[in-house]
Amino acid sequence: MKTIDDLEVSGRRVLVRSDLNVPLDKSGSGAITDDGRIRASLPVIKKLADRGARVIVMAHLGRPKGEDFAERAEGGPSLRVVAGRLAELLGKPVAFASDLVGQSAAETVAGLADGDVALLENVRFEPAETSKDESERVGLASDIARLGDLYVGDGFGVVHRKQASVYELPKLLPHAAGDLVIAEVSVLRRLTVDPARPYVVVLGGSKVSDKLGVIGNLLGLADRVLIGGGMVYTFLAALGNEVGTSLLEPDHIESCRQILTDAGKRGVDLVLPTDIVVAPRFAADAPPLVVAADAIPAGHMGLDIGPESRELFAAKLADAKTVFWNGPMGVFEFPAFAPGTRAVAEALVKVDGLTVVGGGDSAAAVRSFGLDESSFGHISTGGGASLEYLEGKTLPGLTALEE
Repeated sequence: MKTIDDLEVSGRRVLVRSDLNVPLDKSGSGAITDDGRIRASLPVIKKLADRGARVIVMAHLGRPKGEDFAERAEGGPSLRVVAGRLAELLGKPVAFASDLVGQSAAETVAGLADGDVALLENVRFEPAETSKDESERVGLASDIARLGDLYVGDGFGVVHRKQASVYELPKLLPHAAGDLVIAEVSVLRRLTVDPARPYVVVLGGSKVSDKLGVIGNLLGLADRVLIGGGMVYTFLAALGNEVGTSLLEPDHIESCRQILTDAGKRGVDLVLPTDIVVAPRFAADAPPLVVAADAIPAGHMGLDIGPESRELFAAKLADAKTVFWNGPMGVFEFPAFAPGTRAVAEALVKVDGLTVVGGGDSAAAVRSFGLDESSFGHISTGGGASLEYLEGKTLPGLTALEE
């Protein structure tokens, strides 16, 4: 892949596909609750601007619904709030276009001088961005391409999507991968090609269905796999345990049972929690109760791994030379159910080797605990993309950049 250092950008309009899909406050303010992805995208935007490019940033935010741009824009969420934060971090104005390929975008781009930065409105306000119809995606990509001279793909979090601004657009312009994408690929290769051992994978998050493929692939790479979060309850059910009202995917119980069998055959140490923190309801003020993993009471749901499991997981990480962590161990947003996720994060800080934190929730947890991000080898911005890479899948956005 070409890098941005291979491009002559001075005086040229550079379309940059970033990942600015930040979480917003759901209580009504709409404020950004974690600006990690904006900060991660900042170096490439600044580097291009400092080299005299006219930088035109594209990104998505959320999953807007509606039949056309107007309907989707009506329901939001708009990237305007991101433009404000980006300007603060850059220390310079960021022009904002209220559309993607309409009059506002054209006028905004036309008004840019060398070194200026603009942000276009949410690419997913255009239904063609995510259309399954290739001709619709190509049409939108052609409209976007008229705004720029060059394309830079720097949103690793979306390279697993065959979408107009990710896959079709780079085929229409001279293109290169941004530094963030280059760094992500470099780290992920270290996780898949001759990793230093012991190699420990820690997986959490809500749905086991999202991670079955990557677990299956990693059983051939990792020495240990530690499982927590909401996905653990389907594994516990596969062992014949009752899980109360915990998150459960009944259709995947047999798959989990097969994974447990395969891990045993391959000699992989697959570790499940031995105790669970449960509560009678999903709420920050719900009373926590520690129970054995095979004794979750009826009417209670698991919301975190227990204290014994925290010590177990930390011990399994202590001698690791390579660690990949994706997904929190519990509902870390609720203080009473955050200790499991914190324990894993703090254990990673002590690891003498490569530690990779993958996924928005895991990265947000690290920041919420006030841990020094430089204590980790790499904090990924691409949860789903990272998982698909580790699963061995071809990522369309990377394929487009390699052409």
